[in-house]
Amino acid sequence: MPHRSLLNIGLALLVLLTILSTPSRAGTVFGTDKAWFTLNGQQTFMLGFSYYGALGAPSEFLRRDLDDMKRFGFNWLRVWATWGAYDNVVSAVDAQGRPREPFMSQLEWLVKECDARGMVVDVTLSRHETEDPERAKGLVPNAQAHRRAVESIVQRLKPYRNWYLDLANEHDVGDARRVRAEELRTLRARVRELDPQRLVTVSFGGHDLSRENAREVLEVVGVDFLAPHRPRHPGSPKETRAKTRELRDMAESMGHVVPVMHQEPFRRGYTDWQPTRMDFLTDVTGAREGGAGGWCFHNGGQRGVEDEQPRRSFDLRERRLLDQLDAEELEFLKRVGRDVQVTRKPKPTP
Repeated sequence: MPHRSLLNIGLALLVLLTILSTPSRAGTVFGTDKAWFTLNGQQTFMLGFSYYGALGAPSEFLRRDLDDMKRFGFNWLRVWATWGAYDNVVSAVDAQGRPREPFMSQLEWLVKECDARGMVVDVTLSRHETEDPERAKGLVPNAQAHRRAVESIVQRLKPYRNWYLDLANEHDVGDARRVRAEELRTLRARVRELDPQRLVTVSFGGHDLSRENAREVLEVVGVDFLAPHRPRHPGSPKETRAKTRELRDMAESMGHVVPVMHQEPFRRGYTDWQPTRMDFLTDVTGAREGGAGGWCFHNGGQRGVEDEQPRRSFDLRERRLLDQLDAEELEFLKRVGRDVQVTRKPKPTP
């Protein structure tokens, strides 16, 4: 009997030491509540920004950008786990979908830094079917690699509750990015096996969703929220409120009350149309008033100029994001935190 008591005491001490030695985190929890997103249980409008090439940026750049964007009122960002641009591949997985260092560790570090700041990370995968081994470096070139990439990321980031997974960027575009619904359903099921609480979506490219689009991803794939990429033209900002309402009503008519995330709207440097600060404000306000759960400040390389400079979030190796934005974008950032209320008021107690 004394031996058993000593054993029990020893086991209790071992458990206590394990708990004390486990690094503590802010523990930011991202979730959904019907048509709204939640942060730590509170209904919150998710105000985000594109940060695609973050895995190739110096840690100092990342910390400064995160602190500044948090100060401006932003609470999430979108990073690609399969990003390669300007002959620089910074993907967290290799062509077989296995962890690729140091970028997988950088992804975990970024998630942890956001966790401590109460911010959420959109981790996006993109399929690119190719037989060229050079082009396939850091991409997900086939179904087998895609599945392994999902497994690699979910297993590595499972302890953190402040991120979600976009299984396939613009999966319905009819080129090398195409991933069919049946395959996405299998990937969604695999995530559920590995991490039952993880939120998952899949994005659409460049159009407003049809009823069939919504039905397919909600009922066949089993996503937790809708992620349309709306058309990019001068009239788009004024359409967002009505289009958001239409999409929510469409989903609800099929029995699905889920959030709508405007994950990749228009941006500067993409076409001859250069949206102004007021276009950005009109778009995000329309999304909020139309009932969307979130909206993203999209940014990227400047097309039509040498080296596409400034490259903004597409290349963060030499300059951080805030040092690459132009005057219109910076003025928008200064205003959006004042103009868009991110926290929803709690419902009155009956």
